[in-house]
Amino acid sequence: MPELPEVVVTLNGVLPHIQGKQASSVVVRNSRLRWPVPDNLPELICGQELVSGRQRAKYMLFQFPHGHLMIHLGMSGNLRIVRKGEPPAKHDHVDISFGEVVLRFTDPRRFGSVLWLEGEPEQHRLLQHLGPEPFDSSVDGKYLFRLSRGKTTSVKQFLMDNQMVVGVGNIYANESLFLSGIRPKKAAGRISLKCYERLSSNVKMVLKRAIEQGGTTLKDFVGNEGKPGYFKQQLFVYGRGGEACLNCQTLLKEIKLGQRSTVYCSACQK
Repeated sequence: MPELPEVVVTLNGVLPHIQGKQASSVVVRNSRLRWPVPDNLPELICGQELVSGRQRAKYMLFQFPHGHLMIHLGMSGNLRIVRKGEPPAKHDHVDISFGEVVLRFTDPRRFGSVLWLEGEPEQHRLLQHLGPEPFDSSVDGKYLFRLSRGKTTSVKQFLMDNQMVVGVGNIYANESLFLSGIRPKKAAGRISLKCYERLSSNVKMVLKRAIEQGGTTLKDFVGNEGKPGYFKQQLFVYGRGGEACLNCQTLLKEIKLGQRSTVYCSACQK
């Protein structure tokens, strides 16, 4: 599943090719995504200039003069730039042309979405209950410590709760907790302020590093390869259950928390 760094890298990859240009045509081959693509999407954006783009949680918001196009990649979607006339593949559901370049939305499992928003995006039902972005200055150890008091849920599930803070998906929750020396299944309310300060710092560092590594693959967002080049990176624990810890050589344990794969080192994480 694309997580926050993939969304940021995707947005940074496609935006320079379409910002400031007018949408010239819209082709919807399959409107049956997680929510239906609006029938009147061509009328809404054709002839309109794309003013800017930004990310909120895992949503990409493309601003036009009278509203926003909001795109979510779902479980397996991607968004890329292709040249006009490039034949669509089986799962290429939506094309938005800007002259000679096309913003193409692909989603094999159709859990993503392409929606139109009028008014302030943050007031939309999908965004209004979201917590702050992980890079916000308000998200620090004191913030996490305060919200966690009295909570018996695991610290990993707490960290992944979008009402607390957005964008900390499964991969980066595993990695951040490992770097912070915190066992994922420990109750959030039992974590000290000092540990939360370390955790908030590591969350920002892990996400920032992932975004920077993704930046080296921006060329993959332009062309006909069919898939954006999601970055490869060194992961300490995620996907390495049963392998040796890179710090101490203890075999990593893998469990399920909230139906999500969770990997940790019983020696390094207390």
